[in-house]
Amino acid sequence: MDLQLKGKKAFISGATQGIGFAIASQLLEEGAAVIINGSNPDKARKALDQLLQAFPGAAVTAIVADLSDREAVEKMLPQLEDIDILINNAGIFGIGDFFETADEDWYRYFEINLMSAMRLSRHLLPGMIGKGWGRIIFISSESGVNVPGNMIPYGMTKAAMSALSNGLSKLTRGTAVTVNTVLGGPTYSEGVAKAVTEIARAQQMDIAQVKDMILQQSNPHILLQRFIDPGEIANLVTYLASPRSVATNGSSLRADSGVLKVI
Repeated sequence: MDLQLKGKKAFISGATQGIGFAIASQLLEEGAAVIINGSNPDKARKALDQLLQAFPGAAVTAIVADLSDREAVEKMLPQLEDIDILINNAGIFGIGDFFETADEDWYRYFEINLMSAMRLSRHLLPGMIGKGWGRIIFISSESGVNVPGNMIPYGMTKAAMSALSNGLSKLTRGTAVTVNTVLGGPTYSEGVAKAVTEIARAQQMDIAQVKDMILQQSNPHILLQRFIDPGEIANLVTYLASPRSVATNGSSLRADSGVLKVI
């Protein structure tokens, strides 16, 4: 299927690794121009080099900006011109005790996971509405629906992302602009892989055994019976970014392999 993405221009926050990088790869493969973002200059340069190597001659650039810094975001926004597709992917996660989580940590989750997406959407949505076409996609999580007791700040921001996305979709009435949310399930990102490797080394276990142990403890009913690959999340995101998805708007779509026990 031709997803009709040639000539479209996308900006992806937090795209130097994991799901964001996978989305960038798929959009480039479909012929879109892509701007990736990251806060670490070395990681951004490495990701850009990897994409250029995989897609020689592709229209791909990188912007380094720390999305937890409001001033850095404000400086970045003027560089985002004629953006057709916004992927709000940047985010942090972690495990912690609710009673020991400091206010500063709550604010950091809030700034990176939610406020960065709000600021980007506020800047880019008017232009999309003005030309009558655009896509905004929030990369949320099943943890925003079934909030883990040991990841409450993370789950709170992911739930808020879904609310923000749904509200923004109401502003697109009568246009071909859509705003949707993707609820990802347990994904084997670089951050998860690092944690798994450290556990395997500490407990002198095989990495595959540790991955299976973690899933059986946290999500034993996942239908894939394995971690989701970032590219499998990107598959759904790429479709939602395409003109073919125009009838899907204001929705939260699951790529969780049945982790959420709802119809």
